[in-house]
Order: sequence, then structure tokens, then C-alpha cells
Amino acid sequence: APQFHARLVVELMSTTTSMTPHAARLTTRARPSSSRIASPSPSTPKTSAKTTMCALDKRRHRSRGTFAVSSASSSSGAIGDVAGNPYEQTSSAANERQALFNDIAPVYDRLNDQLSLGLHRAWKRCAVKWCGATIGARALDVCCGSGDVAIKLSDAVGATGAVVGLDFAANQLKYAGEKEASRRVELGEYAESRMAPIEWIEGDALALPFEDDSFDCATIAYGLRNVSDIPLALRELRRVVCPGAKVAVLDFNNPTDATTASVQGFVLDNIVVPFADLNGVAAEYRYLRPSIERFPRGQEQVDLARDAGFSQAEFYELQPGGLMGCLVATK
Repeated sequence: APQFHARLVVELMSTTTSMTPHAARLTTRARPSSSRIASPSPSTPKTSAKTTMCALDKRRHRSRGTFAVSSASSSSGAIGDVAGNPYEQTSSAANERQALFNDIAPVYDRLNDQLSLGLHRAWKRCAVKWCGATIGARALDVCCGSGDVAIKLSDAVGATGAVVGLDFAANQLKYAGEKEASRRVELGEYAESRMAPIEWIEGDALALPFEDDSFDCATIAYGLRNVSDIPLALRELRRVVCPGAKVAVLDFNNPTDATTASVQGFVLDNIVVPFADLNGVAAEYRYLRPSIERFPRGQEQVDLARDAGFSQAEFYELQPGGLMGCLVATK
């Protein structure tokens, strides 16, 4: 079964990639910087033979619209057995999602590896690179989950930097701390010279417990889609980063292309959910498709970032097939 699963996913992704010949599309909407806003860092995302998952195509999205939360029923069917009320952006739905992520914590990493064939690591490296994490920086990872991105940030900013990982699910933070400890044991005597200290904080993405201009860069991976107030979350991220700093928002892409959307829906319904069911968390993973369907698309994310006060925002679709996306916003 795992071999069939892997082969089918590769075939589907290869089909999607062939239908979408370029690795990504770029959407940008920027204003001239005012005298009160520091100039953005020159380190913009670049293509590289070694980073094909981050490769870009500079065609602009034509769609321009405003984001509205959908209350319609999912194309994937009834949502009665879906955890977390994915079509609701309310505090009660957020509480259910908090319980959801606490519940799946024990199997979260293993399922991510198996269901993405390990590609999630490459997508997360893109986010770390594009947020502008450099040696000595103070970095923030919001909705840090089990700590993958925060640990990558720790490597990127080095021993002279500092990292904070924040999440609302205590169980995820427990596993994040254990993963950090394992990483330090793996590095042995080199850990202290290569990794920044990481502080794990249980907190709310809508009320970040930090002063203004506290961080040199920030990330949020697979988290913005789950908050109850996306505009507020973006404003909070902008508030806590320094002028000129970048925020990278990595998540599933809500594709405008009908073929990509169909393939994504097929994979989620026929591979992801059945595989999650084998691990006893099917209801939690049925949440994925409807939550993606109500998530703002690329241009909508750009508009939301600009409305939140960022001076520049760009959205990138990631390989394979544009199934993932990354918003990069500059304060």
C-alpha cells in the first residue's frame, strides 16, 4: 500500500507539472517606500539549479479580487465529520482547531513525511530562505507546530541569533522541544556553534506576546489558513517585525487553475484522508480540503498583506504543480 501510494502521488504530481510547465507564478503589488519605511533587503528569492522547489516564473496573476469567507458547502461533500469547522472563522471554530492539532501531534511529523514524500522539507526551506533569515538575526515562527521551521531558522541564524517558536497547541510544542533536543544530540559538540537557542511559547497568533519591531524575520507555515481572523494575524506579524523585515507565509495553494484544483482535491480525498484513517486521524485530515477551498488565493493574499500595512508583497506557487504557495511580505 505505501508503494502504491507513493507511485500514485508521483504520477499525479508529474501530470500536474506537465500541465503547468513553469514552476511558479509571481504576483506582486507594491507601493513606493515612504521615508518612514526602511528599504527592503536586496536578498529577493532567486532561482537555482539546487533549489528547483523554489524556482519561479515571473508571469503575473491576472485575477484581482477581495477575500470573502465562504459559507458554502464543500465540493468534497458534507462536513459533519470534519474536525475544526473549516468553513467557519469564529473563535469557537478556532478552539476546535486547537484541539485538532493537539490530537494529531503524535502522528503529525510521520504523516507529513509520508503524505508529501518528504517534499514538505524543501517547501519549508524556501520559506526560511525567503524570510531573509541571516546569521545573528532574531527570528519568529508563528504556528510553529512540531518545530520543523523553527529548527531550520535556528540553523539559518546560527549561534549568535535567536529563535522563538509560538503555537496554540501545547502538545505540538512538547514534540517541538523533543525534536530540538534530538537535533542538538545529533550535532553533538557542534550544536552550540551552529544552532541558535529556541524559545517555545504557547500563544495566540492573533495577539502575539511581543513588543513592536522585535524580530528581524518571521515565518508562518500551514498556520494562516487556520486562524479565525486572517487580516488580524497579518497585522500582528507586521507589528512585531522590524522595518524592512520579511515575513514568509507557506501553505497549501488554493489554485485558480481548474486542473490543478482537481488533482489536489483527488489527492486529498483519495490518498491523504484514507492514509490518515489508517493512523486514526481521518476526521482531522478531512479538514484539509474545505479549509484550502476557503483560503485566500495568491492575489487575495497579496492584497490582504498590503491592506495589513506591508510595503511590498509577492506570492509564489511552488513545485510540483503549484500545489503549495508562499506569500513573502516586506514591512
